[in-house]
Amino acid sequence: MTARTLMFMGTGSDAGKSLIVAGLCRAYANRGMKVAPFKPQNMSNNAAVTADGGEIGRAQALQARAARCEPLTAMNPVLLKPEAESGAQVVVRGRRVGSMSARAYFATRQRFLPDVVAAFTELASATDLVLVEGAGSASEINLRHNDLANFGFARAVAAPVVLIGDIERGGVIASLVGTLAVVDPEDAALVVATLVNRFRGDPSLFEDGLSEIARRTGLPALGPVPYFAEADRLPAEDALALSRDRPPGEGVFRIVVPRLGRIANFDDLDPLRAEPDVSVVMVPPGRPLPRHADLIVLPGSKATRADLAGLRAEGWDIDIIAHVRTGGAVIGLCGGYQMLGRSIADPDGLEGEAGTSQGLGLLDVATVLTPTKQLRLENARHAASGAAIAGYHMHMGETTGPDRDRPFALIGEMGEGAVSPSGRVMGTYLHGAFSADGFRRAFLQVLGAETADEVVYEADVDAVLDRLALHLERALDLDALLALARPPASGRAP
Repeated sequence: MTARTLMFMGTGSDAGKSLIVAGLCRAYANRGMKVAPFKPQNMSNNAAVTADGGEIGRAQALQARAARCEPLTAMNPVLLKPEAESGAQVVVRGRRVGSMSARAYFATRQRFLPDVVAAFTELASATDLVLVEGAGSASEINLRHNDLANFGFARAVAAPVVLIGDIERGGVIASLVGTLAVVDPEDAALVVATLVNRFRGDPSLFEDGLSEIARRTGLPALGPVPYFAEADRLPAEDALALSRDRPPGEGVFRIVVPRLGRIANFDDLDPLRAEPDVSVVMVPPGRPLPRHADLIVLPGSKATRADLAGLRAEGWDIDIIAHVRTGGAVIGLCGGYQMLGRSIADPDGLEGEAGTSQGLGLLDVATVLTPTKQLRLENARHAASGAAIAGYHMHMGETTGPDRDRPFALIGEMGEGAVSPSGRVMGTYLHGAFSADGFRRAFLQVLGAETADEVVYEADVDAVLDRLALHLERALDLDALLALARPPASGRAP
C-alpha cells in the first residue's frame, strides 16, 4: 500500500494547520480510509508518549486520535523541546539525542532528513492517506537552507502542498500571494491550492477575495473555513495557546497555576477546566499568585531549575509557602513535583549549567536529574481514593526521600509520587491523570469542589473532533481536496 499524500503549510505560525489536519484526519477516517498524520519537525514542550514507547508533539497525538489510530514516533520524527532562549532538546524518533543551540541545529539538521523520510515512508506504506503538517511559516526563506519542516521535506518526497492563510490576522490575500512570490519557484510549483482559515461572518462576503487569490496565484482558492469556536476544548500544541485571552471559568473552586517560562504538558489542566464548578487561573509573570485559591498546581517544566529560579524571581515561592501555611493545597506535576522537594541536582548539566538548586522544601524529597528519560504509559490507582488513573511518565530524574513512603499513586504495588504528612502537598510524575473522570472527581471532592457526572473528558474530546470534521465537511469539498493528494515520489534535492 502506498498512501496518497497532502501537505499543509501556513503563511505564518499559528495559522490553524494543526486543527485543519486533525479535522481532516477524522473526516477521512469517518469515510473508512486508513489515515495517518505526519509532521517532519515540530517545536513544542507539549508532548505525548506513543504506543511504541517514545514521544511526539501533542498535536500529532491528537491528530492520531482523530484518525482513530495509535500515536507512533514515526508521526513526528524530529521534535525540538526548547530548554533555553537559544537552545532545545532534540528528540529523534521519540528518543532524546541531546541538546543543541539553535545555531548548531540549523547548521547540521540536514543529517536528520534520512530519519524524516524513513519515518514518512513507514507511514505511507501502511495507510491510504498521509496528511502532513508543516511548521511555522512557509515563507521564511532565510531558514530555507537544509529545511526539514516545510518545502525541504515537500521537495524530498514531491508532496503536493495546500497553503493556509489566517484571515483573522488581516492581510490574508497579501500573505498567500506574497508567500508564493518570495519562495523558490521550484517550491512554489509544489503548491496545489490555497486555503483561507478562521473566517468570521458571512462567507459570501469573501467571494471576491477568493476570486482575487485564485487569479493572482493561478491556483484553486479553498474555503473560507469559518472560525471553529470549540478549538480551545482540544489539547493545545504549544504555549502560544497560553498567550491568548482565555477566561478562567466561572466555577467557585479556584485553581491557580503559575505560568512558568518553560511550562510543559500544560494540557494536564484541560480536564480541570471542563468541570463547571472549577475556575483555572493562569497567572502570567509580573503578577502575584492570588491569595484566595483552593488549590495551586505547579505544572511541568522543560527546564526545571531555570523555572524554579524564575518562580523565585517572581516571588511566587513566597505566595506558595504562605498558601500552604494557611492550610491550602498544592500539587506538583512532574517538574512541579521536583520543585516542591528539598533540592534538584543536575550534575551533568542536562538542562543547562550543572549544579544544584534548593527546592521549595514543601515535600521531604530530593531529585537528581539523570540522562535516561523515562517514557511510558502507566495504569495506576490513586493511593487515597483507589480511583483508576491512566497516564504517562515523561521525565528525567530520580526522586527519593521520606515523603515517598506516602505515595500519591500506586502502579501495581509500587508507590509513585509523594504526599506530605498533612496530606495538603502532593507531587506526582503522572501526566494526564486528570483525564480519568473517577480520579478527577475524587481528588476535587476531597478538596471541597463539586463535580459534574456529565463531564466525561475523553468522550467529550472525541465529540469535539467529530464536530470539527463536520465543520470542515461543510466548508470544503473534501472529494476535490482528496483529488489534490498524490502518492509520494522520490522528489528532488531539498
